[in-house]
Amino acid sequence: PFTLNDIALSTFRARHLGFVFQFHYLLPEFSALENVMIPGRILDANLQELRIRGEMLLDAVGVSHRKTHKPSQLSGGERQRVAVARALMNSPKLILADEPTGNLDPENGERLMRLFLELRNEFNQTFMIATHNRQLADAADRTVRLTQNGLEINGTITS
Repeated sequence: PFTLNDIALSTFRARHLGFVFQFHYLLPEFSALENVMIPGRILDANLQELRIRGEMLLDAVGVSHRKTHKPSQLSGGERQRVAVARALMNSPKLILADEPTGNLDPENGERLMRLFLELRNEFNQTFMIATHNRQLADAADRTVRLTQNGLEINGTITS
């Protein structure tokens, strides 16, 4: 059984898990960079180190030129990429992404899919993605689908 208290559990999540939701959930009063830095602030990390890492992550997702902009000044795709950078801030071992391309047009969905693959390779992190986007699922190393016939793992039905 998991016996961590609430504070320890929150710290564990902040250190080891990153979350990307279908909607970006950026804080509107903060800049892109400040939004990316939030997970590190929760862990009380050094502000200068957070700023450096945040800028590096924004560069990795292709929006470093928008780091001072508020979410309302960003396109939907830019907001989603800022949310991905935020999820990577504390170098989590696992990034959980729920329908990350659900609100994106096909071009931005494709861009985000390529980004996940690049980040997986560059940062050696695991992405667990829930999606209805067949193209995104097909790009994964492993797929698990719930079908009428049971659980399908990498194309093989299990009972």
